[in-house]
Amino acid sequence: MSENKASVGNREIGTKSDCYVEMELLSSGGIQLELKSKVASLFGKSITKLVNDILAFYKVDNAHIYLEDKGAVDFVLAARIEAAIRQLKKTDKEYLLPQLKENKLPTKKDIFRISRLYLPGNTPKLMLNAGIHKPNGLILDLEDAVSPNKKYEARFIVRNALRNLNFYGAERMVRINQGDMGLEDLRFIVPHYANLILIPKCESKEDIIRVDDEIQKLKKQFSIENDIWLMPIIESAKGVLNAYDIASASKNISSMAIGLEDYTADLGVQRTDEATESFFARNMLVTAARAASIQAIDSVFSDVSNMEALALNVQKSKGLGFDGMGCIHPRQIRVIHENFAPTVKEIDKAKRIYLAFLEAKEKGLGVVSLGTKMIDAPVVKRAETTIRIAEETGILEKNWRSE
Repeated sequence: MSENKASVGNREIGTKSDCYVEMELLSSGGIQLELKSKVASLFGKSITKLVNDILAFYKVDNAHIYLEDKGAVDFVLAARIEAAIRQLKKTDKEYLLPQLKENKLPTKKDIFRISRLYLPGNTPKLMLNAGIHKPNGLILDLEDAVSPNKKYEARFIVRNALRNLNFYGAERMVRINQGDMGLEDLRFIVPHYANLILIPKCESKEDIIRVDDEIQKLKKQFSIENDIWLMPIIESAKGVLNAYDIASASKNISSMAIGLEDYTADLGVQRTDEATESFFARNMLVTAARAASIQAIDSVFSDVSNMEALALNVQKSKGLGFDGMGCIHPRQIRVIHENFAPTVKEIDKAKRIYLAFLEAKEKGLGVVSLGTKMIDAPVVKRAETTIRIAEETGILEKNWRSE
């Protein structure tokens, strides 16, 4: 493309809920819009109005625009048109559709993050209904899931999704790129009320501090009062050995994850379902997370067709002390939730411990006992966590004490 031409979007076979835009700035002739859409008879006028509104906002008076619509919703159309214009005109002005009120809600540091679903940041069709599968978090991914030549335009999709996508109550997460590109990503994320930012390939506390400092600057600049949590991802041998330094680098870290595809590649070994090659790393990550009082999040399971192997993997993950794991397909969410959930036996034991604790507290006793066993504070805390998970996942009624 020349300096006066730009193209953005997707037009490959199978593309849905997206569009492809070619734009050329002209010296005269006004606005020439060539719209190709199967729904032009129904939505042609509204699409044309949106395009003209954005062009007017950026003071583009003369241009030829070829717009191939594949069923894109307004926030996708707006993102594509804006990305094309801003490749051609140097400006920091943003064309923003009104933000959904629920997309400004904050989250707490210790909310459940049992499942988090990765969504490629430049593929809107995978975003639109992802929340109906009820993951705890939706990750709009600007890193590995986006090809290098699409990363710039993906920022506009992710920004607009943060504002206008229905997350169905899931935590709004974004994985940024590494290094300076990741710092630039933040400008498209922080002002638009992301709840949590994943920082990839962390190897030292400095990786966290750089991102955290930039977030605080942007929060101040845009008057964002909500907390923005951080989830470092450990993906190398060096990162594993520095896990505690990373986990304790900022008070804004809520959780820490491990990425086993890159970690095993760094070791020069194959990743297996048995996961013996990653036992040390996963154990280190859980230990570091516990020492820093944050959540430990396990890696994604890459075989989306093998639910039995996934279930076994989740059970191992739970046994190691992880609080959740990533997923790359909606069908994995239910299996992850079911296998991280406490068993009936675990719930019954937790209830007995918790009730014994309450009874001792009411009687003013300094020692809690259950039968012939003494119960100390960490055991009570674990029981409380088990009950809370059971309540939140619907296994245990929240009014169980009155039954």
